[in-house]
Amino acid sequence: MASRLGRAGPQRSWQSAHALLLLPVVLIVVITVVDVRAPDNVHLGPALVIAPALTPSFAGPRTTAAVGALAVAAQILIGVTHGGLGTTNHIVQIITLTVLVVLTVLYSALRDRRQAQLAQVRTVAEAAQHVLMWPLPEQIGPLRIASLYLAAEDEAQIGGDLYAASRSGGTVRVLIGDVRGKGLSAIGEAALLLGAFRESAHRHLALTELAGSLDQSVTRYAAELDPPDEAGERFATALLVEIPDRDPVTRMTSCGHPPPLLLSPGHVVTVPSLHPSPPLGVPAGDEHTLDVFSFEPGDTLLLYTDGVVEARDDHGRFYPLVDRVARWTEDSPEALMHHLRRDLLAHVGGRLGDDAALIALHRTRAERHQHHGHGHGHGHGGGPARQG
Repeated sequence: MASRLGRAGPQRSWQSAHALLLLPVVLIVVITVVDVRAPDNVHLGPALVIAPALTPSFAGPRTTAAVGALAVAAQILIGVTHGGLGTTNHIVQIITLTVLVVLTVLYSALRDRRQAQLAQVRTVAEAAQHVLMWPLPEQIGPLRIASLYLAAEDEAQIGGDLYAASRSGGTVRVLIGDVRGKGLSAIGEAALLLGAFRESAHRHLALTELAGSLDQSVTRYAAELDPPDEAGERFATALLVEIPDRDPVTRMTSCGHPPPLLLSPGHVVTVPSLHPSPPLGVPAGDEHTLDVFSFEPGDTLLLYTDGVVEARDDHGRFYPLVDRVARWTEDSPEALMHHLRRDLLAHVGGRLGDDAALIALHRTRAERHQHHGHGHGHGHGGGPARQG
């Protein structure tokens, strides 16, 4: 069945291209017939350029050249039937049409080359995405997971926002963060923080110790790369979440990151009161604080970056995340991400000013301790999701 569907797609595309090819051919035939039968003072030949001009929209340079050659041949036929090819008017029309056809073919070739380059860039971006941001599993321990990533920069699938998940023993640890900057320029810092989390998530028993380790990594990285006049400019906010399989609680340590939302049945949305420490990489005298909150079966914990709540509409109004998610507290994580993607992009008019990331963690009522491995990544329902 899969192979049949695979063959059906290219076959439909081939049929569609050939059906569109009839349009310029029919146009050439109609213009030629009408011009041949029209009086000598009526000249429709210049309209033949429309046919090769339309062809690059659905075909390549070779097909465009063939349609152009047909148009030139039609112009010659018109010249023969209306006074011969020796007239100045017909010679000028034939030469002009030939030049325009050549230019159209060159445009088509350059466009195809550009599209091939863009396709290669997208392939490299997707490969980098999967190396840096591993896809999250749809189920890990008692949690169902769905996530969404919207990059601010065009053609980018990753940026300064990041998230990752790791399972150790009977707990799930989740990181969501936002490094300074956005888009492709922030990927280096995001890669550093993700690597540090992957390395340290299994080695530190306490969540506060893990936060301290990540802080040291960001600080060391900034000290090695930042010039003296830019000291303190490289930092990241982060929220660390630890969810045990059997205890209906969640433990959190915030490093300057927005608090999550707790979605409960009955359209109830709670904002946990955290005691955040400064962002990672910012010197602070106080130790990181551990906050513990109830997380019952049936609840959904929504993690997000500030690119979501700081998204503005045309009137400068911020996206009302709490009000919007109250409508969908009883939806599945996948449906919740679908609603938020559509609603957020509609709020900003289709284009975000900053990277935005969200994760929905739903504690199932019947605890299914299936271990699907650990993952890091973005996407809706475990796969990638682009700004559209």
